[in-house]
Amino acid sequence: MLPGLGGSVGRLTRNGRDILRCAPEGVDDPLLTACFPLLPYANRIALGSFAFGGKTYRLPRNFGDHPHTLHGIGWQSEWMLQEAGEATATLSLDHGGDDRWPWRFRAEQRVELDDGGCEIALHLVNLADEAMPAGLGLHPYFPRDEKTRLTFDAQRMWLGDDTMIPARPVAPDSLGNWSAGSGFPDQLIDNSFDGWDGRAMIESDSAGTLRISATGAPVVHLYAPPGGDFLCLEPASHLPDALNQGFAMDVLAPGQTKVLTMRVRQ
Repeated sequence: MLPGLGGSVGRLTRNGRDILRCAPEGVDDPLLTACFPLLPYANRIALGSFAFGGKTYRLPRNFGDHPHTLHGIGWQSEWMLQEAGEATATLSLDHGGDDRWPWRFRAEQRVELDDGGCEIALHLVNLADEAMPAGLGLHPYFPRDEKTRLTFDAQRMWLGDDTMIPARPVAPDSLGNWSAGSGFPDQLIDNSFDGWDGRAMIESDSAGTLRISATGAPVVHLYAPPGGDFLCLEPASHLPDALNQGFAMDVLAPGQTKVLTMRVRQ
């Protein structure tokens, strides 16, 4: 675990195999780790601007010259290691409210290993005096090779505009026959799927067969660059830019908690 680097997972191995991509020695960028948390929103908010509760909020850019804010603030914050054992770890993040996100919250990330695999659970508590929009997600990097096949079921895939904001829904098999198991086309996949049933399977020579399950995640985002040695299958509680496009997104009352879990087993 890498608490100081956005609460990231540095590596997850079993029987000598990398279940998630292993972060390089001395890693200083969460985008090069094995997995990192997405909160208090997942994916993008268009131009970092949205209206909520009769007010308009503008968040600072947090991803170079990209026009939209990305992945919340958890991945760019220092987490605290609250507990660590042979098979468990708990990390926490206390946010007091600032220009990156105006509402106070507390987040916990709990990692547990057992004979069946690994479970990561995210908990987000609204500590503000008023309601706040809330989203959660995880950004795992799974090893990928030329023979890797991915299987999952969803109702829709969303095509994005030039800046990856969802523009229109299409059939879920538009870039691969995922429900039957598919390899990857020689093109960028950076698309969200909703109506996901929370289950997926990845088959590869490097990691064997991995079965992923998630709760609190009706959306999954697939990121797979052409010819890459990894794929990201990101469980999320809402679609990108939900606050501007009217997609479903939870609202937490003061003191209310939201939870998302991901389990990976081999």
